[in-house]
Amino acid sequence: MTSSFKQRLKTPAMIPAAWVELGSPDIAEILVTHGWDTIIIDGEHGRGELEDWVNVARAIEACGGTAILRLPDGNDTLIKRALDRGFRNFIVPMVNTRAEAEQIVSAFYYPLRGHRGYAASIVRGSNWGARPDYGLVDSFNEITIIIQCEHVEAVDQIDDIMAVEGVDMIFIGPNDLAASAGHLEHLDHPEVLDLIAKVEAAAKRHDMPLATVRSAGRDWRELDQLGYRMVAGIFDVAMLVESARRNLTEATGQIAAPVKTY
Repeated sequence: MTSSFKQRLKTPAMIPAAWVELGSPDIAEILVTHGWDTIIIDGEHGRGELEDWVNVARAIEACGGTAILRLPDGNDTLIKRALDRGFRNFIVPMVNTRAEAEQIVSAFYYPLRGHRGYAASIVRGSNWGARPDYGLVDSFNEITIIIQCEHVEAVDQIDDIMAVEGVDMIFIGPNDLAASAGHLEHLDHPEVLDLIAKVEAAAKRHDMPLATVRSAGRDWRELDQLGYRMVAGIFDVAMLVESARRNLTEATGQIAAPVKTY
């Protein structure tokens, strides 16, 4: 089974994605049904634990969508459990060095490629044992590993991180990147923009797909023209907040104070 998402990364079209933070299968189902076919389940900042994320993924996949799980961190045990529970597309946050990237990639694969623990015949990832080749085939074709670059240290080592076999995409996290440079919530600061430009230049050198969030005044068109392969542009909490505020203003004429978005 080749990951359809992994295959989409080889095409030139930008992939628009939506975050789901609230852990609701219904919200994910609504988004996919109305055209947002790539959904990032946010296990780092969103609600829920692994079994909640599995239920959201089931709703996404039942509608024909693609589920991507952003893990809370690069913990080996959680990677193993998420794989066993059937996830194939992952974002791993806060990866700052080549050594960290190598350790994380190794956690996704069985020996001799990696060090993942084996229980292939009894897990959801193998369709409960219905796939006798699970674990024996080249699982590089099945798993998509997206590494987040969101710290100045990661930018300093970005060429080495991109050179790690098994890293499929780099996701620039502009908010944490800005914070690590001392510019929290100032995503348009020249130093932050320079850090992002360094990652973009490295991606061209390595032919590495890039992803990011729509922020700092960079709209869909600009990010597409810059060559980003995936852009996470909407998320459930913001849509609910924005709709609630807009409709309340229409109903009462009162304009609420501005709130922060992603």
